[in-house]
Amino acid sequence: MRAAGTRIAGLGHAVPPRRVANAEIEASLGLEAGWIERRTGIRERRWASADETLSALAEAAGAMALDAAGLDRADIGLLLLATSTPDRPLPPTGPLVAHRLGLSRAGAVDLAGACAGFLYALVLAEAQVRVTGKPALVVAANLLSRRINPAERASSVLFADAAGAVVVAAGDDPSRGLLGQALASDGAGYGLVGIPAGGSERPFAEDVAIAETRMTIADGRGLFQEAVRMMAECSIAALTEAGVAAATVDRFVPHQANARIFAAVGRKVGVREEATVSTIAEYGNSSAATIPLSLSLSHAAKPLAAGETLLLTAAGAGLTGGAVIYRA
Repeated sequence: MRAAGTRIAGLGHAVPPRRVANAEIEASLGLEAGWIERRTGIRERRWASADETLSALAEAAGAMALDAAGLDRADIGLLLLATSTPDRPLPPTGPLVAHRLGLSRAGAVDLAGACAGFLYALVLAEAQVRVTGKPALVVAANLLSRRINPAERASSVLFADAAGAVVVAAGDDPSRGLLGQALASDGAGYGLVGIPAGGSERPFAEDVAIAETRMTIADGRGLFQEAVRMMAECSIAALTEAGVAAATVDRFVPHQANARIFAAVGRKVGVREEATVSTIAEYGNSSAATIPLSLSLSHAAKPLAAGETLLLTAAGAGLTGGAVIYRA
């Protein structure tokens, strides 16, 4: 049952229809026009309406990827849902998404890895495909608009809602698939960004202020510096493991946290500027969803060709991050 290699069989994405332009947020925070785009590269983002759910957005992206793959859904062996905003704290949302997609024989579970969640899910899914030969569906989705503290400028200007999905299937070419990886964590940065209340350490209670259940960025400058460091170091390590030169990367698909962050990473690593895939201007920062969303949109504009080399990298809350070299 072991596969010699793997391939990206299908890609998909989904975003809410509501577009939120910078002007709306700048007005609410008393910021001058153009402030957000100058500092983040974001012009607008998508926010879900009150009746939209994380599971529905994940299902839509997954369905698009599965349809593109053209595989029998009963053959899918695993669904991994990377999210920080599941429908409910319990049970996990992955089994519900698998059920709605008709994945009758698939295992399914959520993976909470913040902005790096998609990379971790992809690495785990790829290993599963190589061992079992069965295709896997990786979905990353977030509704971060429901975790924004509207009084905090740092989180209000960045976060968005989106979903992206990838079907990984077995291949017979050992030169294709995951060629190199580098995963990292640094708990010293645990407090840089997060949601203070709602976990077992500080559970929901009558005396817990609603602001404590929303996103807070304690040190934006520190987070910026650590994200650049972790993404660059992991990218160089993954390239080295794969034996791939940075200049030969066909598509550099970084986590879309801030345009200045991934531009700095690209320069440090040495990838060509024209290889960078950027969607942050139109879609903002949807955490784990940004990489598969960007990959799917890039594929729609210019289909992935067999043999293309992809560099995917992310870093975020935890701190947790990594990089992957994947040959399509």
